[in-house]
Amino acid sequence: MRDVEVAAAAARAAADVLMALRAGGLTGRALGDAGDAAAQEAITAVLAAERPDDVVFSEEAADDRSRLEAGRVWIVDPLDGTREYGETDRSDFAVHVALWAGGTLSAAAVALPAVGEVLVTDPAPGLPPAVARSPRIAVSRTRPPAQAGAAAGAVGGELVPMGSAGFKVTAVVRGEVDAYVHAGGMYQWDSAAPVAVALAAGLTALRLDGSPLRYNEPDPSLPDLLVCRPELAGDLLAAVR
Repeated sequence: MRDVEVAAAAARAAADVLMALRAGGLTGRALGDAGDAAAQEAITAVLAAERPDDVVFSEEAADDRSRLEAGRVWIVDPLDGTREYGETDRSDFAVHVALWAGGTLSAAAVALPAVGEVLVTDPAPGLPPAVARSPRIAVSRTRPPAQAGAAAGAVGGELVPMGSAGFKVTAVVRGEVDAYVHAGGMYQWDSAAPVAVALAAGLTALRLDGSPLRYNEPDPSLPDLLVCRPELAGDLLAAVR
């Protein structure tokens, strides 16, 4: 299998166990904890079978610092949006599987289990054409940053609260919103796979100061993010800096 096919297989395996577990009667924190563990096990099983020599850097495992010397590192969030997953009427959670190789994100898949969709870097998703409406900006449903309000003001847009980071990025990819602004805390696994898919689709993805997003760095923190349609990038970056 190609790397992107391995990423997709791992993401689908996690999505399958998450949806099966969600149908079993658990809810809330208990369901979220069980989902984190089950999705981690599903992904690591696929990676161990298909890429046994690669390092795995996951939210749900101890940080293997050998990744800093490795040439190939899988950056994984088995369940992005644990809270939303535990609320069984919500669909805004995701599974992230990305490969960092040769200093860059080289392959990735993002599964949207409740939507029944997996987005990958190859073939890249087609970016829908711009829609004649006020720009829609995805933000956290629990802690929208002040920068998002500034961004909305700069482009005459509206804020759209959503759950997980991966779901918000893929909402931009799918044309449901036009941008996603985040500040105030995030980790590399929260954005690696969705950013790889967004870049493959032709979107802009940067830090809020305009610097590039860097992965497999020693500090797992990567606290802010802008993903948007390229025609909005200049105005949004000016507003959030």
